[in-house]
Amino acid sequence: MEALGAPGAGIAIALENLFPPLPSEVILPLAGFTASQSEGKMSLFDAVLWTTLGSVVGALVLYGVGALLGRERVIFIASKLPLINVSDIEKTEAWFARHGKKTVFFGRMIPIFRSLISIPAGVERMPLSIFTILTLAGSLIWNTAFIMAGYALGEQYHLIEQYMGIVSKAVLGVVLLAVVIFIWVRLVDRRKGKHHAG
Repeated sequence: MEALGAPGAGIAIALENLFPPLPSEVILPLAGFTASQSEGKMSLFDAVLWTTLGSVVGALVLYGVGALLGRERVIFIASKLPLINVSDIEKTEAWFARHGKKTVFFGRMIPIFRSLISIPAGVERMPLSIFTILTLAGSLIWNTAFIMAGYALGEQYHLIEQYMGIVSKAVLGVVLLAVVIFIWVRLVDRRKGKHHAG
């Protein structure tokens, strides 16, 4: 960010969308802190503008990945995976058809899901204009909040990472628990099916 200014922050956030291990909870407060210290090199407005642009660009790339995969390829891949039924994909499609807009908007403010939500939006071919507007709105809120916090905290901006790290771990824990429950239920169903078949 010191070398490239606000565009550097935008590039970092675009990469964060593509590679979730790069946490926005670190990049955004740092951008706010940099804006508070940069003596004109990067303003708060520039930081919000460029990071939000980076968020949208990164999300559009992943939307494109989902669109290129398409429904048929996703179903084909799912049919080859153990413990996954095509009906799972169909249920997901139906759920996304009902709640897709809210999911894209609020998903931009949830760690980990920020990146992942763009792929099913692409698979389902959500209208690109709607996807872009929702992504822009959600990202603008998230980015502004963290940049402003970093700006206000100054050299203590790293405190945000500590607290959000707890939130990220909690989200990851819930996801892992859901995966474990899903696998357990599916294994139990298969055993019941074999028992009835016998």
